[in-house]
Amino acid sequence: MTETAAGFLTQEAYDRLKAELDQLSGEGRIEIARKIEEAREEGDLKENGGYHAAREEQGKMEARIRQLTELLHGATIGETPPDDGVVEPGMLVTVELFGEEETFLLGNREIAAGSELQVFSEKSAMGAAINGKSVGDTVSYETPGGKTVEVRILEAKPYTG
Repeated sequence: MTETAAGFLTQEAYDRLKAELDQLSGEGRIEIARKIEEAREEGDLKENGGYHAAREEQGKMEARIRQLTELLHGATIGETPPDDGVVEPGMLVTVELFGEEETFLLGNREIAAGSELQVFSEKSAMGAAINGKSVGDTVSYETPGGKTVEVRILEAKPYTG
């Protein structure tokens, strides 16, 4: 496992994304090629709404394939971390920030796909500052805008989806 910009993924998230990539790269491409060919047979391409819609769908699908390929290629794959109060990727973290509690997942947003959960990468300014710290610790970090922010770690539990 290597650390890259892609970040941490649980094995479950990796498997789900790999299955999506396989489907899009195989059956998905075949299906969109069929749709384009059927629309092409309808005649004049300048005024063929079905053709243009299929080509747009193809562009979106190819962009998702590129995104998934890059994400999966560079991801650090790991199991759900232990429940030891130490902040690390794959943890649901509650912090005190600007006098208010905020709870989020530390890791890649694909881990929490389909949920309303806020996600911070371990590569983000706050993520890097709290990664490896323990419940009760207070740390400061500098935002991209140059402000110094203080955050206190209140809770860190493994994310179970």
